Amino acid sequence: MSQWVRFCSVTEAPAEGSVAEVEAAGVAVCLARIKGELSAMDNWCPHRHGPMGQGWVEGNSVVCPWHSWTFDVKTGEAEWPVKERIAIFPVRVQGADVLVDIEGAKKLGESV
Repeated sequence: MSQWVRFCSVTEAPAEGSVAEVEAAGVAVCLARIKGELSAMDNWCPHRHGPMGQGWVEGNSVVCPWHSWTFDVKTGEAEWPVKERIAIFPVRVQGADVLVDIEGAKKLGESV
């Protein structure tokens, strides 16, 4: 089941190569723009719950600002430790709005 929620406008979305914390319907996500594409992941790092949306972009990943754990924005897979994952949310742009499917979060290897 899907529950698409407006998180921000396209103009409020992060600039190329950056991230932002956004929240709607009680769900906080880290929104990143890499190579022109928006991605959404759980805002809380599984290590110590660092705020991913306060981190930075390196390549195709977002780095947690607290302890530098790095997660791929497409798969949620950590660079290290190997078995760690972060939830990835489907995201789409509809008109001037950025929508995130808060029911569609998944981790690599999970089916929704």
